[in-house]
Amino acid sequence: MKITDLRCNALTNPLGIGDTTPLLSWRMETDRTGAKQSAFRIRVATTPDRPETADLWDSGTVMTDQSVFVPFCGDPLVSGQRAYWNVTVTDETGEETVSETAFFEIGLLTRSEWTAQWVGATLAGGPRTTAPAPFLRRAFATGRVTAARLYITALGVYEAYINGKRVGENYLAPGWTDYGKRVQYQVHDVTDLLNEGDNVIGAVLGDGWYCGHIGWRERQWYGDRPKLLGQLVLTLADGSMQVVTTGEDWKFTFGPILEADLLMGETYDARRELGDWAAPGYDDSAWQAVRRFDDPGIELSAMTGPAVRATQELTPIGPPQFMGGWPAGTYIFDMGQNMVGTIRFKLKGKAGDTVRFRFAETLKGGPAATTGPIYTDNLRSAKQTDYYTLKGDPDGEVFEPRFTFHGFRFVEVYGLTEKPVPEDLTGIVLHSEIPQTGDFGCSDPLITRLQSNIDWGLRGNYLDIPTDCPQRDERLGWTGDAQVFVRTAAFNRDVDGFFRKWMRDMRDAQSEAGEFPPFAPNIHLVHSDGGAAWADAGVICPWTIYRCYGDVGILEENYEAMKRFVEFQAATEKDHIRCYDGYQGWMGFGDWLALDGSGKTEGGTPKDLLATAFAAYSAHLLSRAASVLGRVEDAERYEKRFEEIRSAFQRQYVTPAGKVYPGTQTAYVLALRFHLIPDALRTAAVEELVRDIRQRGMKMTTGFVGSSYLPFVLSEAGRSDIAFRLLHQTQWPSFLYAVTQGATTIWERWDGWTHDKGFQDIGMNSFNHYAYGAIGSWLYQVVAGIDLDPEVAGYKRFVLRPHRDTTDKPLTEVSAALDSVYGRIESRWKEEGDQWIWDVTVPPNTQATAYVPLPDDAATVTAEGASESGREAGTVIYSLTPGRFRFLVRPSDG
Repeated sequence: MKITDLRCNALTNPLGIGDTTPLLSWRMETDRTGAKQSAFRIRVATTPDRPETADLWDSGTVMTDQSVFVPFCGDPLVSGQRAYWNVTVTDETGEETVSETAFFEIGLLTRSEWTAQWVGATLAGGPRTTAPAPFLRRAFATGRVTAARLYITALGVYEAYINGKRVGENYLAPGWTDYGKRVQYQVHDVTDLLNEGDNVIGAVLGDGWYCGHIGWRERQWYGDRPKLLGQLVLTLADGSMQVVTTGEDWKFTFGPILEADLLMGETYDARRELGDWAAPGYDDSAWQAVRRFDDPGIELSAMTGPAVRATQELTPIGPPQFMGGWPAGTYIFDMGQNMVGTIRFKLKGKAGDTVRFRFAETLKGGPAATTGPIYTDNLRSAKQTDYYTLKGDPDGEVFEPRFTFHGFRFVEVYGLTEKPVPEDLTGIVLHSEIPQTGDFGCSDPLITRLQSNIDWGLRGNYLDIPTDCPQRDERLGWTGDAQVFVRTAAFNRDVDGFFRKWMRDMRDAQSEAGEFPPFAPNIHLVHSDGGAAWADAGVICPWTIYRCYGDVGILEENYEAMKRFVEFQAATEKDHIRCYDGYQGWMGFGDWLALDGSGKTEGGTPKDLLATAFAAYSAHLLSRAASVLGRVEDAERYEKRFEEIRSAFQRQYVTPAGKVYPGTQTAYVLALRFHLIPDALRTAAVEELVRDIRQRGMKMTTGFVGSSYLPFVLSEAGRSDIAFRLLHQTQWPSFLYAVTQGATTIWERWDGWTHDKGFQDIGMNSFNHYAYGAIGSWLYQVVAGIDLDPEVAGYKRFVLRPHRDTTDKPLTEVSAALDSVYGRIESRWKEEGDQWIWDVTVPPNTQATAYVPLPDDAATVTAEGASESGREAGTVIYSLTPGRFRFLVRPSDG
């Protein structure tokens, strides 16, 4: 037995946490069948060598199997305090196992502890013009340092340096928040970077989201220039403290970064490099005094989510394509993968030569094209272009932009005087640090590629916020996209902290009336109400994250905001119908990009039906959240509201024959998925839905909203055969059409490009837009069969229930895994001769219910290490303890 993966607030050894009652978690690791925890004892101390002294907290032996999100209940912690902890776990046999020691460290808890001043350059750009990136520095002397912490943030983005070395590995810190309300700060242990004697601290500032282009706005939405706030706290060998802060004793100058915009790109002139500007002894006599700025009065917030990091490097898949050109050549590199991030490029040339880098997702010949010029029409006003001017180093130079990011597969390079080779270019993949937790593969390479596309789309768009797309002049945290995809995201990646942060952005964006906007952070490009399925993300996302990770804290943090939103819905309805005829508010986006006319003036799924259905769903989820939090009266109140809307929905949209007006696939899907149809009519409604799918040649008409629920509705109704046929469909609209066209991410539109029409509307045609990737959760939950227990959150108890593929060319092998908060869950099945073989893994300290599907009632099941607990039509049920199990199913002889 080992006790591993000790976490505080779901983070490993975090620095600068913002609360004094953090939550502690751990995992049991063993191959022993039936392993579970019967008790724990947490000990927390001020020193690392002996946490058993527990001078901060000793929980004592607690008889419980709880091993995640255990609150620290010790002495009050103070700013900057580090606590070391371990846990002793008693298993079901009475054996005790002690973990290794972990730590967590508190940030600055009060605003008064920040003595630094905001500083920046004296020059600012304008709404349409940029300014160079300022370099800031301060020299100081100190004694022998035993501990050093840098508390730092910016309005804009920054990179910090101490004695010539970069601090940390974050990109685009401090991330995007509503800078009118808060900015996040970061904490770094910089002890090893300090010298006894002379030192220098410095930083480079970029425009970032604060004063650069965001959405389709001009620059400077929040402010006119980037600003820095930093506080270096030193503990000296004699026990004294020294604090070095940003203030009037700092200097600045402009250097090689002439432009740095997230959407437009970065311009770098290597002739203007400053040498060892952040090292001691550097001559800064020509630098200017910084400008100090008044405190904006916003919250300095500890990080609640992961930072953006470089997580992978890609190389081109072959030699670059030469496109001609004079006097310098143009070359196109193919990375083989539509990615998000930046590049590193090695080049040579004369001083003053300028090389241009343009980035595109595809070529003009279409997504499957391998030759031809790049396609950039869909970028709208985003230039996605970098420039590098050489300094003439005969040994070569390296260009690596730091304050921009691009969405691209192809890189067009113009201005080279020497022929490049593939090794000259490296693609640096950037996204929030969300470790992979799930994987899915199967016997169909197209579906396995679909899973890869889903994950690449997630990574590319989970860059500090859940963006809609990473390339054009938008890149906003669209709420509707996030909510349809959140369940899939929680399979593929650890997104607990990511959504904790973004839900704070949602709360910051909520209006006084209770509306949630269409995107967060909200830059007020459109209306304050996001509309059905978009605004409802304020309820759906925290509920889903709670269910997937079992952390009740996300419900506690968001409950009042969820409640205000549901009350807003109630206040703007008529007879429990939302967006009724004559409603003066925003009617919503409809079933966005559906092929039945939804979202347009006429036709498609009515916006009042969508809004009413989601109002019912949000009320139901709020009722469940209230129950979890012990708010009994609220639970009853909002469940009653759900029933009232349900009745109104049936009166308005459901006929006595079980038909749902106006007969669109999405209308049926929402009515069935949200349980708005009388039970007696569900079969008839499903038959109508299936009939519509069949008559369209086994194709969908659903958009962003309906597509995320459609396969679940079918499989829940016993029509997995239809769901599998939709999965295997390769003609558009389908999940696999883009895959057959060479896509390596999910497209925004079903028909982003077709052979007969070419590219879709250039105004809205992203090739990296994850919403239709919501099918991923169905692959995990239904095809592989890994699902949550309906009553127990976080996979403490879970369901294993795969569905076999009975189509003409069925899947013969499926493999899926999920690293839950308790450990690895696995479900792997295959057809082998006349046998169906299913291997599963149940992690320690959990339990599962396994449903083994039978091909016929007389089929036999052999279960290795498991005991049957029941039967139902076509299924044998087993209750599983932790361990590994194999099930063999053979059809009857007859």
